[in-house]
Amino acid sequence: MPMAIDMHSHWFPAELISHLRTRSVKPRVFVKDGVDYLESTFSARPMELETVEARLAEMDKANVERGVISLTTVFGVEGLPCEEALPLCRANNDGLAAICAKYPDRFSALATLPIGDVEASLAEFERAMALPGMIGALLPGDGFLSLKRAEYFRPILEAVDRYQGMVLVHYGKSANDLDAYKIDASDNGHPRMGTLDMQAKLSQNMITFCLTDYLKAFPNVTMLSHNLGGNIAFEIDRMDHRTMIDLPPGTELPSKRFKAAKVLVDCNSLGARAIELAAEVYGAERIVFGSDGTAFGMGWTQKAIDDARISEADRDAIRFNNAAAAIAKVKRPMAQAAE
Repeated sequence: MPMAIDMHSHWFPAELISHLRTRSVKPRVFVKDGVDYLESTFSARPMELETVEARLAEMDKANVERGVISLTTVFGVEGLPCEEALPLCRANNDGLAAICAKYPDRFSALATLPIGDVEASLAEFERAMALPGMIGALLPGDGFLSLKRAEYFRPILEAVDRYQGMVLVHYGKSANDLDAYKIDASDNGHPRMGTLDMQAKLSQNMITFCLTDYLKAFPNVTMLSHNLGGNIAFEIDRMDHRTMIDLPPGTELPSKRFKAAKVLVDCNSLGARAIELAAEVYGAERIVFGSDGTAFGMGWTQKAIDDARISEADRDAIRFNNAAAAIAKVKRPMAQAAE
């Protein structure tokens, strides 16, 4: 099985968990009947800290050479009031960097920022980028559901651009969001939120990235959306059709703009047929390997790429080459972990 670089690989550092244990409100970690529970945007559920050695064993089994590790925006750490978010972000970023320092050939990392305060975010980003293995930042998808919303993050993207760094925009709530949509999950909450709402919002993110001029101001940023950028590959024909019948003649088709956009999408949790469609819509050079950082996800993604009816060159690009190029362009000292 060919080697891969996992660009969507969540990790929860012990340093962060220690801070979450001191909290009485979510996100928090508490003990009940001798069992650790994590309570965040989801209801409390048992948790077991994974060791780095166990993750490396999973990576070796799945032929994953490097993991780009990050927290998840689903926990909502970054959206807390700054006085709460900042110490958690610092603990998380320090913990990720410690892993990168110990295993520089196996891990790179994305920083979590206290996004409710732009100045604090910029300061923490600069601090984090001086740490071992850091190549960019993790930001919540609700902040990019429209061009108007995305303007808030302009200063942060300007900072990332100076480092030629990466931004993983991951499904999650933004800070101080008075217009946040709350899905009715009173029945079938798992598919309604974990698939339908997630994929729809990722699609909205991709429209902001690809059908507006927002990213033109940040030519050196590697923008990454997960789960193939939502449902774009399945819905592009309809977008083109509606454009042709509803908009003035000569309006550029969405398919052309998606093809031209230099946005990466990972193929986490999607199957072979979806990868084939995405390769047609974006080009295989815009797809990277993703797994959520789980053994199940790594194996699933490897099989999906194997089963996709694409060329061997495209498989190699998706598994390794596209990600390697994005990591290699990050300016020093961050790129040291990728050498």
